[in-house]
Amino acid sequence: MTLDEIDTTAASAFEGYVVRKDLAQQFKGAYPVPTYVGEFLIGRYCATTDPEEIEEGLQVVRRLLADRTVRAGEEELFKSRARERMTVKLIDLVKARLDAKSNAYVAELPSLGLRDVRIDDAVVRENERMLTGGFYAEVDLFYDAAIADENNGKPFAIGSLRPIQLSTRDSLSRLAEGRSRFTTEQWKHLLLRSVGFEPAQLTEREQDVLLLRMVPFVQRNFNMVELGPRGTGKSHLFQQVSPYAHLISGGKATVARMFVNNATGQRGLVAQYDVVCFDEVSGVSFDQKDGVNIMKGYMESGEFSRGRESIRADGSIMLVGNFDVDVAHQQRIGHLLSPLPPEMRDDTAFMDRIHAYLPGWDVPKLNPTYFTQHFGLVSDFLSECWSRLRDQSRLTSIQGRVNYSDALSGRDLSAVNKTVDGLLKLLYPDAEATISDEDLEWAVRIALECRRRVKEQQRRIGAAEFRNTQFGYRLGEGVEQFVSTPELASPDSIGLDPLPPGQVWAISEGGGDVGPGLYRIEAADTPGSGARGLLNQAAPATLRESFKVAEQNLIAQARQLVGDRDPREHNLTAQVRALDAAKTGAGLGLPILLALASAMLQRSIRGGLIAVGNLSLGGGVETILNAAQLAEHAMEKGATALLLPVSARRQLLDVSDEVATKVSFIFYSDAQDALLKALDE
Repeated sequence: MTLDEIDTTAASAFEGYVVRKDLAQQFKGAYPVPTYVGEFLIGRYCATTDPEEIEEGLQVVRRLLADRTVRAGEEELFKSRARERMTVKLIDLVKARLDAKSNAYVAELPSLGLRDVRIDDAVVRENERMLTGGFYAEVDLFYDAAIADENNGKPFAIGSLRPIQLSTRDSLSRLAEGRSRFTTEQWKHLLLRSVGFEPAQLTEREQDVLLLRMVPFVQRNFNMVELGPRGTGKSHLFQQVSPYAHLISGGKATVARMFVNNATGQRGLVAQYDVVCFDEVSGVSFDQKDGVNIMKGYMESGEFSRGRESIRADGSIMLVGNFDVDVAHQQRIGHLLSPLPPEMRDDTAFMDRIHAYLPGWDVPKLNPTYFTQHFGLVSDFLSECWSRLRDQSRLTSIQGRVNYSDALSGRDLSAVNKTVDGLLKLLYPDAEATISDEDLEWAVRIALECRRRVKEQQRRIGAAEFRNTQFGYRLGEGVEQFVSTPELASPDSIGLDPLPPGQVWAISEGGGDVGPGLYRIEAADTPGSGARGLLNQAAPATLRESFKVAEQNLIAQARQLVGDRDPREHNLTAQVRALDAAKTGAGLGLPILLALASAMLQRSIRGGLIAVGNLSLGGGVETILNAAQLAEHAMEKGATALLLPVSARRQLLDVSDEVATKVSFIFYSDAQDALLKALDE
């Protein structure tokens, strides 16, 4: 490995708190302890850049892990050693509880299956984390044969323990001080290396998504969903990197375990851990019918009620799961939250409590080339700093610098602010640091995109209530910018190349409970006896009406539209594909007419153009009432030109600056005018 600038800066800025991550990978899965335990030992014995010293340190680490960790089936062997030698050293998770009957603390060592291990009160007071979920430690375990002979005696006792943690009270100040020696780009790369990834192998987009995964660790009561392909490391961060996270495998949970046990008063996981992650979210289920409702209430307010008491906790909720189909197909057959359990997937109120939807499909399937061989911060030190950042906020330092569009509801604003706050805390662990406009805009754009992704799925389910998804922002006095979700620009999005003859992009005006919808119209012309029809199976009546209007206008205005070609001597068919939640096909008379005429003329429609408008049977152009909204929708879909009736011209005076600069408006007075302006030159 060749040291680069980030390595040398990290080694000097965080002396004793960095470790070569490829060394830690050697121990992953080889011993029954999480990755951060191995990193702690490597940090203790291999905190150097000298190859020989590193190799000597690795030998020590291997010996310690081999001698002191308990593999499956070795439980009785370690107990026997403790009995024969009177003491044994091991590395294990140490938990403690107060035994009310004996008025004394007892410890639990899960790898040995021991639940009643004697421990001094002073040791518990010095390490209170063992009362709230426990921590890994190097333990001296004693065995007293005399006590074993007593009735209900507890022969095992913890004599001393050494927590496996490099973190101290001044950890966060050390992190902030070291951060000042890096540029923002270098700091992002160091964070990614610290959780095992090599940024040089990742695109900027992939780096952003992986950084977003870290937000629940620094933000209280943050609710996030990540759905994507298998093999992208969705659960790694929550299982191996931080002792402050808990992974629920298979999604099975009980109300008592998650929130509070009414019988004992013991607080649940959301009160014990910074992050509770449900793996394989499609299988999430509770032992009680009201479990999901309790979780929904907790995700909203951070509180839950069991019995008479209202309990507050600040654990973040992370839901991760797998997509079985590609994103474009998933959007066609449903929505992007469909993999959630049945009681959640179509509940827009539950969705509203999700602060960010992380696009897991943008993370590559991991292979060894994506894992770093460079230095990164020791996981224990980093996770401790993240936990302390939860007590801070960066929102006060950016107050008044960014304004959001009116499309954001109160919950949208809260969700976006939480995400922005979390991302900025990752970049700026020093609360006094000055946040640049560039970094602020980076965080705002990610936050808006990930909240809008939630909103888009709500719109697919309840179009009327969640119609406005035009999320935008303005920094200072700058021009308003809109943020879309990249998956909206799927293969079915508008391109700049001319379409083949007979194909047209169109937007329906919508109305009632249905918002504007994008359609792709494909018409075909073959010699025949004048047969005409829609290929759509069980086409809605409104779509059939749009086709009928287009057909009649083509016949009536054939001379003006297609010259000496007679539609009654051609077989004309059309297929209309709905690419949004709106599927009625209402008000598409003019775009369908353009597709039929284009097919007959064998002339292409110009690239980047979307057509809007409907016709009457007599050839008149009907008025549209929401031209500005249609223009926003056209920009979002990637259009560069919008063809619409001239009667809509005055409505477009109020469009945003971004729409006005990205979309040109082409007005037509009648069908012939529309066709002439739509055809590619």
